[in-house]
Amino acid sequence: MTDHATGSEDAGFDTAIEALERQLSLLWRRARANSHRVARTVHPDMEPAAYGLLLILQREHSLRLTELAAAIGVGKPSVSRQIAMLEQLGLVGKQADPLDGRAQSITLTPAGLEKLAEAQAARKIAFHERLGDWSVEDLSTLGQLLDRLNASYANEPPVH
Repeated sequence: MTDHATGSEDAGFDTAIEALERQLSLLWRRARANSHRVARTVHPDMEPAAYGLLLILQREHSLRLTELAAAIGVGKPSVSRQIAMLEQLGLVGKQADPLDGRAQSITLTPAGLEKLAEAQAARKIAFHERLGDWSVEDLSTLGQLLDRLNASYANEPPVH
C-alpha cells in the first residue's frame, strides 16, 4: 500500500475510491441481473450463485464439497445447499471419492456439461455484443486489473 504524504493526495485517493465504489456497485447490480438470466438458461430453477459452482466443476472436473467451498470462499453449509439443488436438477452428481471412501466427489453430469456449454456460448455472444468495439489491449488490461482486485480479496475469511 502506498503511503500518502499530503492531504491532497489523501483526498485524491478518497475521491478515486468513491468513484470506484460507485462503478463497482453499478457493475455488481448489472452482473447480478445478468447472473439471473444466465442461470435460467442453464435451468429455470437454478439459483444464480450456483453458476459459479458449475464453472469451477467444469474446470476442476471433480471436487469434494470442502474444496468447492474453499474455491469460492463460502462456508460449507451454503455450498452444500446449492449442490443439493444442482443434484436435484440433474446438473451434478456425487460419487465416492476414490482416495477416501468416506468423502464424496462432485462432478458435472452430461446434462450439466451440455447446459453449461449452451449458457457459456450465449454469454460469449453477449460479451462480444457489449465489448466488440474494445481493443484487445483494453480487454487484457481490464482482465489484469480485475485479477489484481480479486487477488486482494483472496485471504478474506469465508462467508457463512
